[in-house]
Amino acid sequence: MAAPNEPIVTHIYTADPSAHVFEGKLYIYPSHDIDHDGPTNDNGDQYAMEDYHVLSMDNMESHCVDHGAALHIKDVPWASKQMWAPDAAFKNDTYYLFFPARDKDGIFRIGVASSASPSGPFQAQENYIPGSFSIDPAVFVEEDGQAYMYFGGLWGGQLEKWQTGEFNPEAVGPDAGAPALGPQVAQLSDDMLTFKSEPKEISIVDEEGNPIAAGDEDRRYFEGPWMHKFGGKYYLSYSTGTTHKLVYAIGDHPEGPFVFKGTILTPVLGWTTHHSIVEFQGKWYLFYHDASLSGGVDHKRSVKFTELAYNEDGTIQTIEYK
Repeated sequence: MAAPNEPIVTHIYTADPSAHVFEGKLYIYPSHDIDHDGPTNDNGDQYAMEDYHVLSMDNMESHCVDHGAALHIKDVPWASKQMWAPDAAFKNDTYYLFFPARDKDGIFRIGVASSASPSGPFQAQENYIPGSFSIDPAVFVEEDGQAYMYFGGLWGGQLEKWQTGEFNPEAVGPDAGAPALGPQVAQLSDDMLTFKSEPKEISIVDEEGNPIAAGDEDRRYFEGPWMHKFGGKYYLSYSTGTTHKLVYAIGDHPEGPFVFKGTILTPVLGWTTHHSIVEFQGKWYLFYHDASLSGGVDHKRSVKFTELAYNEDGTIQTIEYK
């Protein structure tokens, strides 16, 4: 399958799309890339985002509506900068926006804001979620109403700094032959504002049950987790970072373990890759971003989508980026 080449909006730069079906429409919650004069480095300083816009589509052929700024960093009391990839969820007749940002000490935390409308505006909680760290929250609400948050990103996302349970700015990742760091998962409280359980690391293994090694950059977890359910199975998908792939693993429980299965999307134009997977009007779609609209400027990306297909055995057909 080949991915279409048109951004869903062109008046602003958008990235890291989290797509959900709310109230019969498709809502997309991206990050918002902006121009700035700061440095570009492996710590991600080029991603200086300050707010979130909510986008929506009535169907896959309709115009994409920008509902405007739904939350700005100036309205988040605990945050200092870098509002990176968000996600949204619906529960308790309320829409929740989950987002990472650096706190006043420069440590990434995860916050939550709420709204009566899927398009916002969202009102942020006074403080970040206690016990939260790193980046890229993705929230999956199970059929029984239990919500799970998946999160974590290496390098600028600081995941490797938390291996002891406390932040260590000097910590480095595992040796190449050691098991790779997995994403974190935590059950959310019924009010969606705190963790019900302590975050724990997710196990990702190969078909023989061996942990994916830290040096296996074609398969190991880097950032951008997403959870969806298909055919009674749980699909954990994520970015490999340095090899620029979107890949996935399948499990029998939302907390894992997960068995690595393959590649969803081959590398796009631009360094980062970040996505979501959603079923809408009888079909499955992959939302992702690339830097084609900006001519390859990686901190100015644009959200796109393409149809996603499964094989009879439940594996996902690889999408070739063109």
